[in-house]
Amino acid sequence: MTSPARPVLKWAGGKARLLPQILDALPKRFGTYYEPFVGGAAVFFALAAEKRFKRAVLSDRNADLVEVYQLIQRNVEAVIDVLGQYRYDEDEYYRVRDLDPRDLEPPARAARTIFLNKTGYNGLYRVNSKGQFNVPFGRYKNPNFCDSDNLRAASRALESVELRVGDFEHVSKAARRGDAVYFDPPYDPVSKTANFTAYHKEDFGQDEHRRLAQTARSLASRGVSIVLSNSFTSFTEKLYKGFDHKKIPVSRPINSKASARGAVDELLVTSRPDR
Repeated sequence: MTSPARPVLKWAGGKARLLPQILDALPKRFGTYYEPFVGGAAVFFALAAEKRFKRAVLSDRNADLVEVYQLIQRNVEAVIDVLGQYRYDEDEYYRVRDLDPRDLEPPARAARTIFLNKTGYNGLYRVNSKGQFNVPFGRYKNPNFCDSDNLRAASRALESVELRVGDFEHVSKAARRGDAVYFDPPYDPVSKTANFTAYHKEDFGQDEHRRLAQTARSLASRGVSIVLSNSFTSFTEKLYKGFDHKKIPVSRPINSKASARGAVDELLVTSRPDR
């Protein structure tokens, strides 16, 4: 018996610690599952293991991230082969980081992203204004950056999934009654110094959060089940007034300062037409 797939990437804001509440908030069975900020895909893999949806559409505006899932889906053995050629040390890390992804074949690009993600500092995905990955080397005892069994399990889970690069509003607008959408946007910063990582060369600011709230309201009005997570701030609390929502303390191990890795309050927003 094969084990269910687990996330293949670390991701700041990953949902492992909030996963039970998210799964409980979603319907037990539904048609199409949309996840427009796919990140580490922890929610998708958990739902897939429970066979709770008929089909899935996973997307993100981060093309590098989506390409990883596309290559795992279509050519996982080639990705595993490239990963198996890497070794874990500082010189190797910077050699791989300095490679120009445009010069690599698709499986090698995906393997590079996985390797840097698993061996870089704190599992961050951060790019500069030019879109260049700039996370420094991380110091781990023995990072498992080539977990071939889990990569194959992920490939099976992703087999019939639609994977897209795109904006959350455009991707989710196809959702209809009987479908479910989970939104996990880049969080509203709880302070001026809290926004410690960049997932994309373009910021996701308050105007984008307002557009997301409008999208969620539009979908809910059409009978689509909505679950959304964000940081609990005065801004987000006001933004989702009228939705069912609750404050949940969640520990966060990924932060630029060790002293800031304790519990933080998160907002979990829900709209369910069957409740």
